Amino acid sequence: MSTDPRLYVGQDLAEGQPVALPKEDVHYLVNVMRRSEGDTVRLFNGRDGEWRARVVEAGRKAAILEPVEQTRPQRGVPDLWLLFAPVKRQKTDLMVEKATELGAARICPVSTQRTQSERVRTDRFRLIAKEAAEQTERLDLPEIDELDRLDRVLDGWDPARRLVYCDEAGDEDGQPWGGARGRGRPMAETLAALEPGPAAILIGPEGGFSETERSRLRDHDFVIPVTLGPRILRAETAAVAALVLWQSVHGDWR
Repeated sequence: MSTDPRLYVGQDLAEGQPVALPKEDVHYLVNVMRRSEGDTVRLFNGRDGEWRARVVEAGRKAAILEPVEQTRPQRGVPDLWLLFAPVKRQKTDLMVEKATELGAARICPVSTQRTQSERVRTDRFRLIAKEAAEQTERLDLPEIDELDRLDRVLDGWDPARRLVYCDEAGDEDGQPWGGARGRGRPMAETLAALEPGPAAILIGPEGGFSETERSRLRDHDFVIPVTLGPRILRAETAAVAALVLWQSVHGDWR
């Protein structure tokens, strides 16, 4: 595998068509990676595959690259979305990073009744996703939505997309985490019984979903409740575990 730096760019990529890097990428390429005129770089834009490009101009404030040849054709990721309730900043950033690495096609922060943080910076999420895609050989970036309320997201949901809902709670009042009755089936077992198709994974906030939210989720035919095992996982751990399971059964890990 090439050790050339790898950069996401917004411009179209074609042989001989110059690409001017934005300021932040100029700094990374010239000052961090120490690349200069004549060196090679790999470029991708989510549309035209990956290209080997030559540095034709490298200065402190500007860099121009010239695509030479396509090294990989464009390839997408499985049609899988991740919905999650934002938690503390560092943990939320981790979920965005790992969702990108694990091949989520779309990342959707949602606000629930127990959501800890109602403020998210999608510009920061996009930067994190860009860096994760560059480092992991991914050929596109995930779409990233603005924060929206879970109830509004459900109102506009396409029922053709199954929503795999991670819920560790049961329905027995007075029992720790609601006891065993009413809990979802193990996620791996549930996924194995499903036909392939568009899907999304929903991860709740620390403290779980409210009873009102659990009831509404389970009222929808497109919602599939599952459990991730006998231990209560942190939100960021649950997101990674659920994405790994889905990719192993229905995604591009097979």
